[in-house]
Amino acid sequence: MSQPGSEQEASVPILEFDPDDAALIEPGHVAAPIEGLARSAVICFFGEVVDEVCGDGRAEVAAEMGWEFPRHPLYVLEVGKGRRVAVFHPGVGAPLAASLFEDAIAHGCSSFVACGGAGALVPGLALGHVVVPDAAVRDEGTSYHYLPPAREVAADPEAVAVAVAVLERNGVPHTVGKTWSTDAPYRETVARIARRRAEGCITVEMEAAAFMAVARHRGVRFVQYLYAGDDLSGEAWDHRSWQTSSSRRALFELAVEACLEL
Repeated sequence: MSQPGSEQEASVPILEFDPDDAALIEPGHVAAPIEGLARSAVICFFGEVVDEVCGDGRAEVAAEMGWEFPRHPLYVLEVGKGRRVAVFHPGVGAPLAASLFEDAIAHGCSSFVACGGAGALVPGLALGHVVVPDAAVRDEGTSYHYLPPAREVAADPEAVAVAVAVLERNGVPHTVGKTWSTDAPYRETVARIARRRAEGCITVEMEAAAFMAVARHRGVRFVQYLYAGDDLSGEAWDHRSWQTSSSRRALFELAVEACLEL
C-alpha cells in the first residue's frame, strides 16, 4: 500500500483517502430524521421477500429513498410483541447500496443486519448454506472513500457474535469466514478466483466491504448474512438457480431476529 502523499497515491484517485469527516453533500441534506422510526433495520436483497412481507400495505412506508429511478421504500414492519423493524431493498452494487445505507442512518436507524446471496468460491458450500462474513476483501471502490486504503475490512466482532448466536439458537448450519467484494461480476476470472480462495475467501458478492466501511465510519452496528448461491469453485460456473432458493425467506426472518438483538 502506498504512503500518504506518495507518487502512486497521487496517480491513482481511489487511493486518495481524505480523513476529513465533512463532505460537501452529507446524507442529512437529503434524508431527515424520522420521528419514531425503528432503530433496527434489515437490509434485504430479496425483492420478492420484501414485496411479500411489506407490500400491499402490510408495512408502513416511512420514507422513499433512492437516486433517480426506482425508488426504494423504507418500510416499518410490525414483528409482534410491540416490536418493529425497518426494512429496505438496497439495490445491487456497492455505490447504490452504501448510499441507501447512508440515507437509512440519516433517517434514524442505528443497527443493521443485511441478508443476501453470494457466489460460493470453495467446493462443498451447498446451495443455501449460510455464511456470516467476518471480513471482506476490498475489491470494490466505495469503501475507499470511507476508510484508508487496505486490502481488507473487518466486520464488527460483537455483531458477528450476535448473528452467529441467532443461527446456533435456531439450529442453522453456518460458516463464518471472509468474503470477496467486487464491482465487476463479469470479471471474476479463474486466476482472480484462485487468488481470493488462497487468501481465505469463501464467497464473492458486491457490497459487504462497503457496508462494513460505512458502518465503521458512521459508528453504527452492522452484520451480514449471506447464503451460498451460484458456484464458482469448479472449472465451469454453475448457476444452481440460486435466486429461487427457498432459503431466502428463512434468512430474512433470521435477519429480523438478529437485528432486534444488536
